[in-house]
Amino acid sequence: MRASIGCNSRKGRAIRLETERLILDLHGLEHFEPLCQMWGDAAVVRHIGQPSTVQDAWMRLLRYRGLWPLLGYGYWALTEKASGRFVGDLGFADFHRAVEPSIRGIPEAGWVLAGWAHGQGFASEALTAALAWLDGQRAYESSVCLIAPENGPSLRLARRFGFRDERAVSFLGHDTLLLRRERPA
Repeated sequence: MRASIGCNSRKGRAIRLETERLILDLHGLEHFEPLCQMWGDAAVVRHIGQPSTVQDAWMRLLRYRGLWPLLGYGYWALTEKASGRFVGDLGFADFHRAVEPSIRGIPEAGWVLAGWAHGQGFASEALTAALAWLDGQRAYESSVCLIAPENGPSLRLARRFGFRDERAVSFLGHDTLLLRRERPA
């Protein structure tokens, strides 16, 4: 994995990461249309919520860009190196979610991939790079993720990377699993 500086930020730097098949980089205007398509696909978001409108996708793009300068971490746009095709979103955030126990101040991992990219190992490849980067920051003892109990593929991925079931929580009126991963020593 190679890392290079993407942009300066107040708390840190947005880092461009590269894996064998992927580029993880800041979201830009070039990602807006594929972001709209992905988040508007009911099959892709079935475990996350309702398909997004164009305005919702635009606000998500703005939110992704705003995470880095405010928190020093954020979401990356995933692009397949070979084709230049948008693969999805993956990264960390603090969305101040209303869950108990509180996860404020703890990087929350999340990922969503375009339908065409499911089942090809892209999420695993990108999460390997993202967690290695987060662990290297040494600023966070743990990270968390929220996953719908019926989302088997995401639960398997999270568990493979050391996220463990902590407890069932209510999130937006739905039963959700809160998983936590401790930074390796």
